[in-house]
Amino acid sequence: MAPLIGVTGPDSRLPCAWWATRLAIFLAGGRALRLTPSTFQPHKRDKLQGLIIGGGDDIDATLYGEDTGRAPADPERDAFEIELIEHALDTQLPLLGICRGAQLINVVLGGSLHSDIRPLRCHTSNRRTLLPRKTAIGCGQGRLHDIMCRPRWRINSLHHQAVNRLGNGLAVAARDLDDLVQAIENRGEHYMLGVQWHPEYLPYLGHQRAIFRTLVRLARAARPERLYS
Repeated sequence: MAPLIGVTGPDSRLPCAWWATRLAIFLAGGRALRLTPSTFQPHKRDKLQGLIIGGGDDIDATLYGEDTGRAPADPERDAFEIELIEHALDTQLPLLGICRGAQLINVVLGGSLHSDIRPLRCHTSNRRTLLPRKTAIGCGQGRLHDIMCRPRWRINSLHHQAVNRLGNGLAVAARDLDDLVQAIENRGEHYMLGVQWHPEYLPYLGHQRAIFRTLVRLARAARPERLYS
């Protein structure tokens, strides 16, 4: 049976990222289960073999020791996804973070974020785009390097925050032309990858589909884990 991959997101009536991610997981040979703060209760006994923390609103800056003067956009989602990330860390579930998801993984592991990268841009516009108009440069080694099989690749961008100080056990896997972090990964035994862009919106690029193929392949070999015992 195709492995079940949990996909987190907001309580949105137009979950475009969910449908795109569901398709990407299906094309990779997996099954996707949508998990949001208000809808996960019926799935507490479902057994996952992988987890994706999806994109969305800003993370509460107080979670990484800063105060930007803005109220958290979605505190319920912050708490919900932190709990799921900790569950994946405890059970060694293969874990992928996308945009906000990559940032939150970093925060849970003790890292921090740039709350606004726009003043740090010199070589690249921070204009939001679903099209692959920007460039990521790999670090030359590690899991993402093996997935992408190329030194640099084109990416899209919907963010204005990014990883600053790395969390415990994490390494930078890619940067952009302004040297801002575009991907992080765990170099230990547990498979953990975070990408700042949105590969779910780039299914027509084989190296972007490979991100989901890798997760599904590893999930197939992982022990199924209930969300809650």
